[in-house]
Amino acid sequence: MKIAFLTPEYPHSATGNSGGIGTSIKNLAMGLLEQGAVVRVLVYGQKEDGVFDDDGIIIQQIKNVKIKGLSWFLTRKKIELIINDLYKRQEIDLVEAPDWTGITSFIQPKSCPIIIRLHGSDTYFCHLDNRPVKWINRFHEKRALQKADGFLSVSKYTADTTNSIFDLNKKFVIIANPIDTKLFQTNNEEHYNEKTILYFGSLIRKKGLLQLPFIFNKVIEDNPAAKLILVGKDVRDIVSGSLSTWKMMQELFSKKAIQNVQYLGSVPYDAIKEKVQQATVCVFPSFAEAFPVSWLEAMAMEKAIVASDIGWASEMIDDGENGFLVNPKNHVLFAKRINDFLEDETLRLKTEILARKKVEQFFDIQVLAKQNMEFYKSFNS
Repeated sequence: MKIAFLTPEYPHSATGNSGGIGTSIKNLAMGLLEQGAVVRVLVYGQKEDGVFDDDGIIIQQIKNVKIKGLSWFLTRKKIELIINDLYKRQEIDLVEAPDWTGITSFIQPKSCPIIIRLHGSDTYFCHLDNRPVKWINRFHEKRALQKADGFLSVSKYTADTTNSIFDLNKKFVIIANPIDTKLFQTNNEEHYNEKTILYFGSLIRKKGLLQLPFIFNKVIEDNPAAKLILVGKDVRDIVSGSLSTWKMMQELFSKKAIQNVQYLGSVPYDAIKEKVQQATVCVFPSFAEAFPVSWLEAMAMEKAIVASDIGWASEMIDDGENGFLVNPKNHVLFAKRINDFLEDETLRLKTEILARKKVEQFFDIQVLAKQNMEFYKSFNS
């Protein structure tokens, strides 16, 4: 099959910054190639139009049309023409797009099927974050879902929540985000830092970063040798207007705790694996996710995880078996679970092994690429 992904991001130096959507597309694309598929990624919002090869994946850059007041509409029509041309020349069989901002709301190809995969729309994340959504984003996201030919979601929780907030009744096929477990393996020769707690991801309110200082304050009370390492981009806080979430966090740590905190800022993607390898425990106190790849990466590298217990989490982690799930606002229990891993090596090692097994069994790209191919083939009969 010939599959196209329409996306605002893709992890390559030529296409700019990328987040979770881009990473999941790259992971899936590599798996689909091994299944014999031809994969093309249509990346809009680019500085120029162009086509290049990325390890067998065809990357097509699409420059937005810039005419005041008409850019959003004309860009969509440009994408529509590109899709129609590719489909007519039999270079693609279908297009998959994310739900984020509803890019396909006014894209109406003549015959090419459009599939929407839920990674978490702006409306979805605003709902989880208890803040208002821009009406224009909600409008486009709902319209895109209403017009789509097929429906996927990375978690059942995201599918159910999306149907509820948009007042829809779509039947989503649930296929989780994949990870190549061969690329994320523990290295026993790597230096290991004892009693090191790692968070990696954007420093942003919705990921629980304003709860983490209170959690670490409790950790330090019982475990004064513990260290907290933070890795990721510092993000402006949309609620308070502060230009730095990190600055807000510093004011929340106790005097004793802040001495044991190190913020490294953004680091290259390959360097993150090194930081995960060196950590004792990984923490993810998030309030808003769909199916976070970062959790899978840590689990694949045999790391004990303490994470949020909200919605999607139980579809990934079995509490008390391959990780711990705790409400981020329960600072005392969250801290206790971290200290359980820091102090009980037998518990931690057992959990780490089971975390790796869970990812290998359910979330490895070899498993999920086949499930995706079966779904795509249903549109090519």
